[in-house]
Amino acid sequence: MASVTRAVFGELPSGGGTVEKFQLQSDLLRVDIISWGCTITALEVKDRQGRASDVVLGFAELEGYLQKQPYFGAVIGRVANRIAKGTFKVDGKEYHLAINKEPNSLHGGVRGFDKVLWTPRVLSNGVQFSRVSPDGEEGYPGELKVWVTYTLDGGELVVNYRAQASQATPVNLTNHSYFNLAGQGSPNIYGHEVTIEADTYLPVDETLIPIGEVAPVQGTAFDLRKPVELGKHLQDFQLNGFDHNFCLKGSKEKHFCARVHHAASGRVLEVYTTQPGVQFYTGNFLDGTLKGKNGAVYPKHSGFCLETQNWPDAVNQPHFPPVLLRPGEEYDHTTWFKFSVA
Repeated sequence: MASVTRAVFGELPSGGGTVEKFQLQSDLLRVDIISWGCTITALEVKDRQGRASDVVLGFAELEGYLQKQPYFGAVIGRVANRIAKGTFKVDGKEYHLAINKEPNSLHGGVRGFDKVLWTPRVLSNGVQFSRVSPDGEEGYPGELKVWVTYTLDGGELVVNYRAQASQATPVNLTNHSYFNLAGQGSPNIYGHEVTIEADTYLPVDETLIPIGEVAPVQGTAFDLRKPVELGKHLQDFQLNGFDHNFCLKGSKEKHFCARVHHAASGRVLEVYTTQPGVQFYTGNFLDGTLKGKNGAVYPKHSGFCLETQNWPDAVNQPHFPPVLLRPGEEYDHTTWFKFSVA
């Protein structure tokens, strides 16, 4: 069983409201989530000696999350990832979004779901956040009702996303936690062994938009079907890092996505999802300028993200899995983060 406690995390400036923190605790995990952006601010998991460490990057105070920062732990929406040139068409009508990562729209725009206060509801083993995204918010069509539910079951953190739309709109929700299984504040993720269950991936252009090809991983740096040690793998292939969508084999049912093992601590993270893709990102844009928890700094490659989601720019690429949510339908996806020791 999990317990849930609730506390004030901070006050938004100029009367913007109170941000609350919800602590979910089981015998194996402790997770802190705040109502600002449904953000995971801490996640404590034991190593093989039974010592707990916080394995997500982030801040101890609300101020950290209000500054310009790379989406640490937040829920991303209305559409995660990039939309080419911030434009798309739905039923013949063209829509224009803010260009917040030249020349594209990234992670829902200037004020995405990560930068709003959500309404919480405590559950017996977790917390549910909800909000209504008004018609036209950040340029997206239609009103969107959204529910994000975090529940804890032993060593498993489960995140469920639901949404309903008043008119056809693209929807692609994910969580943008940066993990370091050695403990947040550790200098890099090179000692992590990574496996991703994907036969294909999406090659991208220089602005990180998929070029439209669904390419086999076989014989490339993107073949992560067997465990690779990240540092050595990046070196062998002379890669700057990963920031790519891996195309998962699974159906809309729960399927295995990825496994990361940190040999030194014994910590293991396994990810399962109902989504068709996962964006594997190795913190390439981190640069050590942000001060995190316990005075930690976060240099390049000091955290990794496994953002389960639809494929990037799917709204402009008809052969990608469909991303439009229409009235009368329900968007309903779940991702499982399972922690253990080996």
